[in-house]
Amino acid sequence: MVRSAALRGRRKPFPGLCGLITGGVPYSGAIMSFFRSVGVVISLACLLGMAMAADKPVAQAQAHPSEPAALLPQQFGGWEMQGSSRTSTDPVAADPTNAAVLKEYRFTDLASSTYIRDDGRTLKIRAARFADASGAFGAYTFYLQPRMAKEQIDDQGASAGDRVLFYRGNILVDALFSQESAMSVAQLRELAGALPRPGGTTGNLPTFIEFMPHRGYVANTQKYVMGPAALAAQAPPVSADLVDFNASSEVSLARYSTSSGEATLMLISYPTPQLAAEHLRRIQAAHSTSQPQAGAASVENTAAFFPKRTGPIIAVATGPVSDSDAKSLLGMVNWEASVTWNQATDNAQARDLYMLILNIVILCGILAGLAVVAGVAFGGIRILMKRWYPDKVFDRPEEMEFISLHLTETAVKGAAPAGPDGGRRAPQNPS
Repeated sequence: MVRSAALRGRRKPFPGLCGLITGGVPYSGAIMSFFRSVGVVISLACLLGMAMAADKPVAQAQAHPSEPAALLPQQFGGWEMQGSSRTSTDPVAADPTNAAVLKEYRFTDLASSTYIRDDGRTLKIRAARFADASGAFGAYTFYLQPRMAKEQIDDQGASAGDRVLFYRGNILVDALFSQESAMSVAQLRELAGALPRPGGTTGNLPTFIEFMPHRGYVANTQKYVMGPAALAAQAPPVSADLVDFNASSEVSLARYSTSSGEATLMLISYPTPQLAAEHLRRIQAAHSTSQPQAGAASVENTAAFFPKRTGPIIAVATGPVSDSDAKSLLGMVNWEASVTWNQATDNAQARDLYMLILNIVILCGILAGLAVVAGVAFGGIRILMKRWYPDKVFDRPEEMEFISLHLTETAVKGAAPAGPDGGRRAPQNPS
């Protein structure tokens, strides 16, 4: 009967890579404990850092309110500023005659300076800043003259001889050259690029002006109005009392060329269609009154007067034109409602929940990255130490324990003797 060889030695795990991770060597437990402690400290530091970063911008904004950037640069396009620019926050300093108009456009400050070139030419620049791009656009249309030629300078620009008028964002620039040259407009484009830009939605223009028709438009006749003073300067077909700027209304006027003459189109925008319908009834009632009482709001007596409402916009076509031309001009003004689903919410709780979830995802990513880096670093250090110092730091012989099967020392006890033919004889049954 053949018996299996005896197993010698004690059963202990082999300290390979699995042993490294599970702590199969004496140093693994201490090292893994160290890395776990480091991971906890890093996690707490990340949470504390994100909490402080969320509050820091608010605190800085309260402690150090942002100041408006300087309007005019020291040099541009070969022009060098003489001395320093003169600044003012009084609209009278910008335009004594039309200071009330500038206030309606939400004027904030003015910078004026004189520039000089090496050839002796001079350039006087007056830059007026407004609260938003709507104010700068309105002031630009207020000073724009039909005789000016259109120029490609940033948002919009026009020139008349040695004078150039343009606006960029919420800044209106009036430039006066001592001597006109072919490169004057190109040099002002470089100036426009150096002007500060408004942030957020302050750089957006009013959307209702997009409904002004393009066909038949007389160049440089559009006027954007935000108050009664600017409206009175345009001789409008509807008075400021009927427009009612207290209802947050805005006005855009322009002249159009038709087959029967030149017509004036006036668009009045209100916050809601209900307000527009109410003011349309007032305008129609005022126009139907042939002899308005003294002091009452009135509509100018013109050859043609056709009002219409489309959404929150009232359109009025007037002027010495035929009824068909006036109605055709009104027919080109059609408001269409558009729904936007990605508007920013003012719900503070939803915003805070969003930031919390975002911070959690960022923290999980940071911790996962640290875990990968720590694992690779720990395994890499072990591999390098085994290569540089074999059997001295890790896997030392006196600490290596594994299962040993001594198969070479097998012994067969009670084997049957061999027969004469070399085969083994079957064992005899005892008697």
